[in-house]
Amino acid sequence: MAGIDVTVANSWFLIIGLIALLIAPRLQLVAPGLGGWAYVAGTAFALLLYLSVLLHEISHALAARVFDMQVNSINLHFLGGATEIDGEAETPWREFVIAVVGPLTSLAVGAVAWAAISLFDDGLLRFTIASLAGANLIVGLINLVPGLPLDGGRVLQAAVWGLTSKRNLGIVVAAWGGRAAAVAAITWPTLKPFFGLTPDVVDYLLGIVIGMFLWTGATHALHVARLRRRLPGVGARRLARPAIGVPADLPASEGVRRAQEANAGSLVVMTSGGQPVGIVSEQALRSTPEDRLPWVPIGDLARRIEDGLSLSADLSGEPLLRAMNLTPASEYVLVELDGSIYGVLVTKDVDDAFRTS
Repeated sequence: MAGIDVTVANSWFLIIGLIALLIAPRLQLVAPGLGGWAYVAGTAFALLLYLSVLLHEISHALAARVFDMQVNSINLHFLGGATEIDGEAETPWREFVIAVVGPLTSLAVGAVAWAAISLFDDGLLRFTIASLAGANLIVGLINLVPGLPLDGGRVLQAAVWGLTSKRNLGIVVAAWGGRAAAVAAITWPTLKPFFGLTPDVVDYLLGIVIGMFLWTGATHALHVARLRRRLPGVGARRLARPAIGVPADLPASEGVRRAQEANAGSLVVMTSGGQPVGIVSEQALRSTPEDRLPWVPIGDLARRIEDGLSLSADLSGEPLLRAMNLTPASEYVLVELDGSIYGVLVTKDVDDAFRTS
């Protein structure tokens, strides 16, 4: 897909082989003449199945792009696929659309394949089409289960968010839905006899694997929700250190003296025209012997202000952390809307505020 990397995890090869091994005996019953070629046909079936999984993920990616969100990659793995999208949807409606299009795509593929079954006579092709139809319908329905990390969990999250205007509440509710789904997946094989079905080893293994996947994803979502509750207390303007501008050729000792005199916590290297070009590194300043400070230009202890090291002083919460993650650094210059310097944001101060908020 143009502009989006499609990657395959090592576990993908394992599941392709497992599907081929499980379906090959069925294929031999449908087409007895296949012999050992049944395993080749089983591999082809597994690849077709994952092609439909790719369509599922592409629908997520296209929906995100409609809302001008950056899509980095699509990864196919043991339990399906995942679409990596930068940032988060800004409204409940966008969250709902991006989440629901995946299961709807799987259901649509399953419905089309189901409608096409009658076009084929009994045999290998009819069995393959019927199996693809069933698999996609099951994938679509399972993904609508209202629990994170499934798409249905994001649909539930969007619904709660839309009804309450509380995104974090939506995450928590959907995460507990995911934990409930995890318990159901693990216990399902033990309940099959009550429905006249006999569980086998594969049922128990899949139940455990899927259950662990759901429980881990739901637990991560709960952790994210707890972190999000702390975000409002993390604001650039509130955490900024006062800063003064100094020329690059100023002796470091004089820069320190001026900062102490102005009660400033940081130094910004300025051009003669008043443009900020560097942030004096606190670590570099501390590691320089005090007797050498009069002979070291302050500019030599500064990091050049590159793209991403100049942030708006109005940033706070998640947008602030996202901006810092895009360009990791120990200090950032905070600027006002008119371009003037408000102060310097030190990463350590943000970390401390995040832990204590």
